[in-house]
Parts: sequence; C-alpha cells; structure tokens
Amino acid sequence: MTAGRYTYLGPEGTFTEAALRTLPEAATRELVPMLSVPAALDAVRTGEAGGALVPIENSVEGGVTATVDELASGEPLLIYREVLLPIAFALLVRPGTELEAIKTVTGHPVSQPQVRRWLERNLPDAQWESAASNADGARLVQEGRFDAAFAGEFAAATYGLEPLVTDIHDAQHATTRFVLVGRPSRPAAPTGADKTSVALWLRSDRPGALLEVLQEFVACGVNLMRIESRPTGEGIGRYCFQIDCEGHLADRRVGEALMGLHRLCSEVRFLGSYPRADGVRPALQPGTTDGDFVAAAEWVHRSLDGRPEGTRPPR
Repeated sequence: MTAGRYTYLGPEGTFTEAALRTLPEAATRELVPMLSVPAALDAVRTGEAGGALVPIENSVEGGVTATVDELASGEPLLIYREVLLPIAFALLVRPGTELEAIKTVTGHPVSQPQVRRWLERNLPDAQWESAASNADGARLVQEGRFDAAFAGEFAAATYGLEPLVTDIHDAQHATTRFVLVGRPSRPAAPTGADKTSVALWLRSDRPGALLEVLQEFVACGVNLMRIESRPTGEGIGRYCFQIDCEGHLADRRVGEALMGLHRLCSEVRFLGSYPRADGVRPALQPGTTDGDFVAAAEWVHRSLDGRPEGTRPPR
C-alpha cells in the first residue's frame, strides 16, 4: 500500500482539495486528484493510495450519493477522519469578461441549488450545464466552452481565470462535510467527541421494521446525527440505510445499540468510529454512561449467582 499518497475528488482546485489541505498530514503526503469519487476510493481499495478524501454530505443538498453508495457497496472501507468546510462560491471568468456577456454557466450539480437564487437575480437568462466538479467547470471555462463557472475563489489562479463575483451563496453558513477513508483497520481510540457510521439492510420489508432499528438507539441513549435511505438496485422498495450517530464503537451505549442492529438486520456494515470535526461532546442521558452499563451487567451476573441486590456473597 502507498501510505504516503492520498487521493481526492479532483481535478486540482476543488473544494475537496481545499478540505484535504486542512489536515496536518496532507503536508507530508502526495496528493493525487481523481476524476470521480469511485476512482478515488478504488485507489485505496487496490492499495495505490493510503487514503482518500471525498465529500459525503452538504448542509443544503444532503448526502452526496456517489460517496454514500460507494461506502455501502464493494470492498469495505472505513472512515477515519471528517472535515467540515464552509462553502462560498466565486463566479470565475476569463479575463475581461463582463457580467452582461455571460450566457452559459457551469459547476458541479450540487452547486446549483446553492446559487440558484443568485442566478435568478443576476443572470436570469444564462444557461446552466453541469460539470464533473467545480474545478472541472473552471477548466471548461478556460477552454472557452462556457462563459463562467461557479467554483472556489482559490481555483482562479490554477485555471488562469478571474473571480468576477465572490462570496456567492443562497444559504448562510453552507457547509460540506468530507471524510477521509482508508482500508479497514482498528478505529482510533475514543476521544469523547466521536461519531460512528454504519450501513444496514433490513431483514424484511414489513410494518415497524425501521422503527425496531431506531428503538435500539433510543433504548441505549444514542443520538442519531444522520439517517439516509438509498435504493439497493434490487427492485422498487428495497433500500439500504446509512446512519451516523454520536459516540464511538468502544462506548458501551454505542456497542450495545449496534449489537441490537446486528440481531435485527440482514446485514450491518461498520463504516467507522472517528473524531467529530466540531469537537462537540454528547449530552448523555441518565443511565447511558459506560458505568451504568457495567453496573447493569454486574447486576445480571449477581442475580445469576444467586446474589440479588443488597445481599452479600456466601463466606
């Protein structure tokens, strides 16, 4: 495995590259852009790269389906880190281009909903066509195939463009979440501010099946941070669910909840336990600390030994 190489959703100048460069270890790695999320992850699966940074969730558009689907299928991979990056776009143009001359614009499909209202106000007649990535849109503008592209302002220099307008966003505080993915190994030790991700498949499609899954988290006091359904490709109504929850697999409440999922579901894929990028620690409910679970297990053992609460072991 080439541990010194990280792949990412390219080409150069994407928000993914910007997010990757916020990681301290990126300074000592070879950073290799790939044309798609599957290509970035497959490089990890084959050992050509030690890790891949890919987008997984946007605060405006929700899950990034290419990443969500790849993590649920194919050779297993694990999430080891996450990065949160605030997103604001610049309108990149060839030098000398005026706003009124723009007739065609491009960008990643996820970008369009984040700038739609700005487009309606400022370029109502411009034609939109999606690009493979925001940086690829900038490349297409450089080649003369479009008049303007929505991308990060930092991409302008890479493609010889100018930021005609900056800080464009319809939603304040828009953020994209990225994950650093590697081959399966032991997760990092708990930090107290962690997140755990799993993919699961219900055993049968029947009333209450998903409710039973959710009740496992409720019973153990585990807060869910994201739940998303994706079609399995096996027919209408067949879905895989991906869940992010607070806590680490080593936390008793999380381990107990996932054991419950393993009992109820036809398959559960562990996608990783890793530090939360925002560093927020969960607010534990009474009865859900590790000590509470240990005490409950000890009570069961005492009862099996004939030592109910309040009695002493025989001398």
